[in-house]
Amino acid sequence: MNTRDTPIEFLKGVGPQRAELLRSELGVRTVGDLVRHYPFRHIDRSKFYPISEVDPNAALVQIKGKFMRLDSIGAKRATRMVGAFQDGQGNIMEVVWFRSITWIKQTIKPDVEYVLFGKPSIFNGKLQMTHPEIEPASEFDKPLKGGLEGVYPTTEKLKARKLDSRAIRKLMQAALPMAMSGVQETLPAYMLKRQSLLSNTEALQGIHFPENTEQLKRAERTLKFEELFYVQMRLLRVRSLREQNIKGLVFEAVGEHFNTFYKEHLPFPLTGAQKRVIKEIRKDIGSGQQMNRLLQGDVGSGKTIVALLCALIAIDNGYQATIMAPTEILAQQHYESLFELLINMNLNVALLTGSSKAAYRKKLHASLESGEINLLIGTHALLEDKVKFHNLGLVVIDEQHRFGVAQRSKLWKKNTRPPHILVMTATPIPRTLAMTVYGDLDVSVIDEMPPGRKPIKTVHRFDSARLQVFGFMKEEIKKGRQIYVVYPLIEESEKMDYKDLMDGYESICRAFPQPEYQVAIVHGKMKSEDKDFEMKRFADGQCQLMVATTVIEVGVNVPNASVMVIESAERFGLSQLHQLRGRVGRGAEQSFCILMTGNKLSNEARTRMNTMVETNDGFRISEVDLKLRGPGDIMGTQQSGALDFHIADLIKDSELLEAARQEAEYIYDNDPKLEHPTLAIVLQRLTLIMKRMPNWARIS
Repeated sequence: MNTRDTPIEFLKGVGPQRAELLRSELGVRTVGDLVRHYPFRHIDRSKFYPISEVDPNAALVQIKGKFMRLDSIGAKRATRMVGAFQDGQGNIMEVVWFRSITWIKQTIKPDVEYVLFGKPSIFNGKLQMTHPEIEPASEFDKPLKGGLEGVYPTTEKLKARKLDSRAIRKLMQAALPMAMSGVQETLPAYMLKRQSLLSNTEALQGIHFPENTEQLKRAERTLKFEELFYVQMRLLRVRSLREQNIKGLVFEAVGEHFNTFYKEHLPFPLTGAQKRVIKEIRKDIGSGQQMNRLLQGDVGSGKTIVALLCALIAIDNGYQATIMAPTEILAQQHYESLFELLINMNLNVALLTGSSKAAYRKKLHASLESGEINLLIGTHALLEDKVKFHNLGLVVIDEQHRFGVAQRSKLWKKNTRPPHILVMTATPIPRTLAMTVYGDLDVSVIDEMPPGRKPIKTVHRFDSARLQVFGFMKEEIKKGRQIYVVYPLIEESEKMDYKDLMDGYESICRAFPQPEYQVAIVHGKMKSEDKDFEMKRFADGQCQLMVATTVIEVGVNVPNASVMVIESAERFGLSQLHQLRGRVGRGAEQSFCILMTGNKLSNEARTRMNTMVETNDGFRISEVDLKLRGPGDIMGTQQSGALDFHIADLIKDSELLEAARQEAEYIYDNDPKLEHPTLAIVLQRLTLIMKRMPNWARIS
């Protein structure tokens, strides 16, 4: 057995109990796992400060000296230990402990020289250090050359078993030589040279025990590049295997249905971006390879019409198409708008959702299996085993980030030969994230809005300006416009949110009294039929204001609505604010988005408000969102596994990601089967990675 694979309990200083904690808390099972547990920062332990030179605002300092006295102050839970610590120059500072007091009493001895390391501060005019790291100077583990010491991620449970950062570092000193004896290169020699990278052994030594900052930087760069490179290799491998092994349906004809709709029923001329995307899709579906394409486009950019035109090509070639949406309300909206567009086309369009009645379902299942239904629109209900198609040729997945990979994989089994897949999102995904999570898909972008639409004007107003905002709303209503007023809905505080919504509804009704004004209300506690009734009233222009929770984030298209007022806007994420804003601006008139907040805002909330005011560009907004929230939060739990990096950071390391992607693409463009001898180590490592990945069937 390779010494890297040695179970962690057999490493000196670990044992069974600590090993169990390392497994459960950090996922460290072997010596090899431990050496891949990298420091998240490094500190300089080579310098000792005299107390007279310590800056109380410094992050961390190291001092050598002796305890002159230790006093226990207070009683019971309020007990604290205060020590007077003197350096070699006779200067004194206080050291305070609120925990581990018994251990401190038993351990610290007078006239023994200690090394303290911690954060200095000033309390009652005196220099103080609270809960420093402490060890006898005689046992002080002198840092390696350069004095840079790694600080390792740990947890409270590990600290309770005396496995803090320094203890993990001591384990690393024992683990690294064991791991090094079996370490293999993971990147080919030509790539190390081209990218100025270290060897694997140099990188591991340099990250854990660097001799200087230059070596540390090169070690970090090497390990980050390796991680990003294999993520890209895996994604491109999935794509390559799909292209090699899976024959796609060939849609040769652009026939009667497509041409008739395009010439006679298209509601508006297509933008240049829409035409370009349709051309890209037509190339895919006529190539003999299965299409797997991600279509990105802002709210209102016209993705649905592109999906419909693709569905018509599938129908012209004798196949069925389906569109899957994440919510009933969005599926219903797709059904109604597409049914209206196709009303004179002699096509059978059907809707299937969780609330579809049993008798209707039975009839629908039969019509679907016989091929009578050409286009089926639905929710997760489409994934049920009972839903069988006659010959499914195209699957369109709307708002793809709401669906898990396992759910989507079920769609592969709906036809003997896998259908073409088009996944759509109105939440623009930053390029670095798209390359990492959807790197095995081809990407199309609709980056042009339909002509005649004016950019939405966005303003931020504090609650104190509410009367002026009401005045502006009345002016817009006089012009014949309609207004949304949206309140947050966060599950953990549902009761409070409901109260806020109802209070807001009452204040709107007072400010906009009947009969001059009509106000609709929509929220999650309402029955579906009541919700639909209120939405229809608003859509038909029978009321001027709609007070709602975020149920209207998707699913309501009212071109006459020109104002979106978002209450407690600081409680919304950037992508949600952007989605809500997209509910207006659908007609030719100037539209407005008003962000209402309290006066006290966190720095992050202020950044979100400023970003919304400054730009309507969804991609720029998504970049800011990525920096504020991190990739895991943006993608949600469904795709979070793709983002489990040990050391790389998608936000900080975007240039390195680009380089890794280029190297991976170069390999697949020139040697898709990785047969060249220089790629043997890449193939070996990649095969191992692919074995560990969950097999969801073959959909991304």
